[in-house]
Amino acid sequence: MNNYILKTERLGLRNWKASDIEPFIEMGKDPEVMQYFPSLLSGEESRNLIQKLQNHFILQRYCYFAVDILETSEFIGFTGFMNQTWESKFTPCVDMGWRLKRSAWGKGYATEAAKACLEAALPKFNLKEVYAFTPDKNIPSQKVMQKIGMKYTGDFQHPKLIGDDRFKYCVAYKKSW
Repeated sequence: MNNYILKTERLGLRNWKASDIEPFIEMGKDPEVMQYFPSLLSGEESRNLIQKLQNHFILQRYCYFAVDILETSEFIGFTGFMNQTWESKFTPCVDMGWRLKRSAWGKGYATEAAKACLEAALPKFNLKEVYAFTPDKNIPSQKVMQKIGMKYTGDFQHPKLIGDDRFKYCVAYKKSW
């Protein structure tokens, strides 16, 4: 049974479960899914990330939630919130992020799930300010940020991307209540 924390017309957002591990590992090994990240993820790195998200959920009652298509219960990726403490002019903060498997692209799922998260940020999670970050070249994610009403607030060099010639800088978007 899926205990959804948030639901949209088509999607359910929930805490992670064991059946998510293998499809998430596959996402982390997909070069297209990971094109705006420093590297592909090993199976161990993907498992560790899920554990980190579950621990964050226990402490905060939110995380990057696993996302299912309601009609089929198919796991398609994640969308949600994480506390970020890496060094920048925007951190520490609560960051909203998403990552979907390639077969889920182009259907509006990222926008739908991210919008549901923003709508719940203040009333359900008591978040008064949320940021979203992406490399400057990740235009699809920037479009999602704009569609859901986040406003561009600046750019910066992400510490995990320093020295990566593919990315000059990252952009920051913000929503406040």
